[in-house]
Amino acid sequence: MDKELIREKIAKRAEQEIESISYVNLGIGIPTMVANYIQPDKEVVLQSENGLLGIGRFPLKEEVDPDLINAGKETVTATIGASYFSSAESFAMIRGGHIDLAILGGMEVSEAGDLANWMIPGKMIKGMGGAMDLVQGAKKVVVIMDHVNKNGDPKILKSCTLPLTGKKVVNRIITDRAVIDVSENGLVLVEVAKGFTIDDIVSATEAKLHVDENVKMGTY
Repeated sequence: MDKELIREKIAKRAEQEIESISYVNLGIGIPTMVANYIQPDKEVVLQSENGLLGIGRFPLKEEVDPDLINAGKETVTATIGASYFSSAESFAMIRGGHIDLAILGGMEVSEAGDLANWMIPGKMIKGMGGAMDLVQGAKKVVVIMDHVNKNGDPKILKSCTLPLTGKKVVNRIITDRAVIDVSENGLVLVEVAKGFTIDDIVSATEAKLHVDENVKMGTY
């Protein structure tokens, strides 16, 4: 499947995690695409670390305002009633526990729910971003990413090898192949994407997977 179509598939499935009447933060990368798929009947307020409450969908070419951006420096639209403020106030919202859901990208997730998503040693990065605050402050953390890396190696591991963003912070993982919950007893496979089998998911995951007795097949 085309890479862009895979990203869209993950984003559409992640939208199902958003409940009506909630405050949500979308991380950089695939998570920002989720804004395009939020159902119109859901009352959702999207928050950005750089000081915007009420993010809308990505703009059409004629709607682009270069001064209106999200934390990933992408141009966005604002919903009716949106508000603008300093990043200090934005982080006060996050650290104060006022964000219901954070949907973040991931490089690695461990079987304990540890997340690594902010840097790769030796590679230039623009900054730490807000992920460390989000994983501690948001009421629920969902990580969305490819199931394996470019070399075909698992990204869901027994232990993360990259610098951690947070320990035991992930509640659910959504990949192009499966939906996996992080529980007190380890990782639980709850959904399998179209075109894959349970064995496919187990073989592409380094960490031990428990298969839910009601695991859903071909849901997205």
